Amino acid sequence: MSHYDTNLDKNNANYVPLTPLTFLKRARDIYPNYEAVIYEDRKYTWNQVYKRTVKFASALNKIGVGKGDTVSFLAFNTPEIFEGHYSVPMTGAVLNTINIRLDAKTIAYILDHSEAKVLVVDRQLHVEVKKALSSLKKKIIIIDINDKFADQSKCEKIGELEYESFLNTGDEDYDWKMPEDEWQAISLSYTSGTTGNPKGVVYHHRGSYLMSTGSAVAWNMPNRLNFLTIVPMFHCNGWGYPWTIPMLNGRTICLRNIDIKKIFELIDKYDVTHFGGAPIVLNMITGAPETDRKKLKHKVYVLTAGAPPPSIIFKKMNELGFEVMHVYGLTETYGHVTQCAWNDAWNEFDEEKQNEIKARQGVRYPNTEGIAVMNPETMAEVPKDGKTIGEIMIKGNIVMKGYFKDKDATSKAMNGGWFHSGDLAVMHPDGYVKIQDRSKDIIISGGENISSIEIENTLAKHPSVSIAAVVAKPDEKWGEVPCAFIEMVKDKPITEKELINFCKETLAGFKVPKQVVFCDLPKTSTGKIQKFELRKKF
Repeated sequence: MSHYDTNLDKNNANYVPLTPLTFLKRARDIYPNYEAVIYEDRKYTWNQVYKRTVKFASALNKIGVGKGDTVSFLAFNTPEIFEGHYSVPMTGAVLNTINIRLDAKTIAYILDHSEAKVLVVDRQLHVEVKKALSSLKKKIIIIDINDKFADQSKCEKIGELEYESFLNTGDEDYDWKMPEDEWQAISLSYTSGTTGNPKGVVYHHRGSYLMSTGSAVAWNMPNRLNFLTIVPMFHCNGWGYPWTIPMLNGRTICLRNIDIKKIFELIDKYDVTHFGGAPIVLNMITGAPETDRKKLKHKVYVLTAGAPPPSIIFKKMNELGFEVMHVYGLTETYGHVTQCAWNDAWNEFDEEKQNEIKARQGVRYPNTEGIAVMNPETMAEVPKDGKTIGEIMIKGNIVMKGYFKDKDATSKAMNGGWFHSGDLAVMHPDGYVKIQDRSKDIIISGGENISSIEIENTLAKHPSVSIAAVVAKPDEKWGEVPCAFIEMVKDKPITEKELINFCKETLAGFKVPKQVVFCDLPKTSTGKIQKFELRKKF
C-alpha cells in the first residue's frame, strides 16, 4: 500500500457530497437582498427564496415526505416549480417534473410508475389531471398552484391544499437534509416516448452539481446575469438552470407561456442577457412581425438544442442581435453535453460557411468525459472523415443513474461502457460531431442512407419555408423515399413543384423530396417536431 493511501482517508472535513442545494444556501448567505426570482408582479430575494423553499420542505416533511419518496410537479414556468428544485430534495425526496401537455393516460402512468406521494399542480391543468387521478388506484396528496396570471376561465380547484397556505404550515428553521451520498437521486424525468410508455430517467446530486458548473464554464456565463426561462423547467429540469443560476447570483425571470412579444418585452425590461430555446422558438422569434419586436439594447446570448437547427437560423438571429450557440444532449444526459465551441480560425470563412459550422453539435462540455461516434455493433470509432455515419456515444458523470424500475432498458442503454444516444452522426477531422439523424429517422432509399436533416436544412433556406420536417415514405421501387412536410411563412405562398425544383439545385437526385405536404406540424411542448405523427400518415 502506498503512503498516499495511508492515513489519508475521507472524513467530514475533506469530503462533502456534491449537491446543487448548496448553491442556494450560498446565494442566501452572500447575496441575501439581491433579486433572485421574478414573475409578473412577484419578486423574491435570495433570502426570501431560501425561506420559502425551507418552509415548503418542512411542510412536506410534516405530511410524511422523506428520503426516497417522489414528489411530482405539473406546472408552468412559475416560482413554484423553481422552488421545487430545492424544497423537494431538501427532504431527501426526488423531484418528478411532468410535461404539462401530456394526456390523462400518460399522466396517470407517470404518477403510478413513479410512486408519487404528492402532486403539486397548476389549476389550469385541471381537465387532464382530474381524469388522470380518477383512474389511479391509490390516493395522492394534491397541492394546487393558484396563479392569478393563469387563464382563469380554464382554472378549477383540484386538491384540498393550496401552495401558499401549505407552504406557510412549514417552519423556517427546518433542519433540511443534505444527501448522505452524492449518488442519491435528486430528480426523475420521463422521456417523451413515441411508442409504448415513457421511461423514467433518474438524476443524482453529483451529476446535477457538475451539470451546473459545466454549463457556466462552457457558456462563459458571468455573475449577476439575467436569465429568462423559456425552456420548460419540466424538461430536463430546465437544462439544469434552476440550479446553475443561483450559483452565479443571477436573476431568473419566469415566463409562463411562449409569447414572442412578451419575450421581447421582458428582455427590454429586465436586461435579459441569456436564455435557452429549441430551434422552433428561434424560428418564432425571427418570424415575428415588427410590431411584436423591440430593438435589443445589448447582445443577448442564446443556447439552442433539440432538433438540429437549420444553418439559416443563425444568420436570422444574428441580424436581430442574438448570439446563438448550438448545444446537444438528451434527457438521459441532464441536458446538453456538447457545444459548438467557436474556433477563431473560422472567422475567415464566409457567413454561409460559418453558419453551417454553427449548426454542428460540436465537442464535449467540460463536464463530459467522453463523446465518440461509433459503430454500435463493434463499438469501434468511425473514421474522422465527416462522411462515415455512426452512433453518438457518451460517457461521464452527467449520464443518468439509469431508467427507473427498468433494468433491461438501463443495461441496453449502457452496453459496452458507453451511453447509446440513438443519434446518428459523423465526426469531422477537427473532432466536431455533426448529427445526420435519429436512428429511427434515417431514410434508406435504394440502399442509400439519406439524412432527413440535410434535406430539412436545404428547405429551410427557401424564404417561403417557416419549418420543414422530412420523413420516409414507403415506395414500391426504392423501399423508402423522402417526403417533406412544410409550414409556410405567412403571405409567402409556394407550390410543391417550386420547392422540389429548389431542392434539385443543391441536392443529389435521390435526396430530393418526392412529395411535399403543406400543413401545421405536430410539435412537443419543447418544440420538437413529432415525426412519428407524420409517419402515421403513410
